Amino acid sequence: MAGTVIVHNPESGSGSHTETVRTRADLCGYALEQSEQAGDVVALTREAAEAGYSTIVAAGGDGTVNEVVQGIDRADAFDDVTLGILPLGTGNNFAKQIGITDIETAFSALEDGARRTIDIGMATDRPFVNSCVAGLTAESVSGTSGESKSRIGGLAYVLTTLRTVTEFDPLHLTVDSGMGAGEPPTWSGEALCVMVGNGRQFAADGTTQANMEDGLFEVAIVKDVPAIDLMSDAVLERLFGQDSAHIDRFQAASVDIRGHSADPVRFTVDGDIIQHHELDLSVRSNVLQLVVGEEYDPVPMDA
Repeated sequence: MAGTVIVHNPESGSGSHTETVRTRADLCGYALEQSEQAGDVVALTREAAEAGYSTIVAAGGDGTVNEVVQGIDRADAFDDVTLGILPLGTGNNFAKQIGITDIETAFSALEDGARRTIDIGMATDRPFVNSCVAGLTAESVSGTSGESKSRIGGLAYVLTTLRTVTEFDPLHLTVDSGMGAGEPPTWSGEALCVMVGNGRQFAADGTTQANMEDGLFEVAIVKDVPAIDLMSDAVLERLFGQDSAHIDRFQAASVDIRGHSADPVRFTVDGDIIQHHELDLSVRSNVLQLVVGEEYDPVPMDA
């Protein structure tokens, strides 16, 4: 069954887009599936892939995109399915990375936009498309405003942590790049967080697109926090500039992050929090077929 199905999370973003999605799906002749409870998006995607749909559209935010990718992975259908995105969440950070900025752009791209095959990251056995960040608190994720997430992406969570945590116990970590002799060495020490990007570089503007087709992660380790005015957005320029003394950066095809305390490390995988004492991250190169917008750059200048 060749065809297109939209897997829609009606709770994403404002939650007011159900009729718009249904109307546009009918006009385009697309099938529509809607989630009703947690876990539905993954299950519906897997069923759609196994039913033979050639294009599966994630209609929601970054979490919905991740769940659709999980469903494609569970169906072992990356060779047979192309992912489309309708950006209906609060920040829509991954959609912005690939040039899908609004619903009109999304539907136009589904009809005649370019298709690319990009990398995905694996956090042990869990796929992610944008980023995995170690060290953010649950409070920073839940307390970050939608406007801030939309404007500066994943760095908004880090900034919220800096502004709200008055006493931060640094993470005691070992970060192994696994690249071998002559490559970036294993890092060990205390850090605020470790940011591993597949779709996003962690630069000062927070929205810089990484090269998603090079088989490498963009890794940034925030080592310490200077005594500056954390209530000002100027903190981003000081902390996340490419030449910052407070960040170590490198690229790697795999990253092993190990905590050295009794408590597990919090990881935020495409916005969803998981906890592990150790997490192995690896790139699956050129595996996800993806509908992109005109602004998507296969080889971004800053990557």
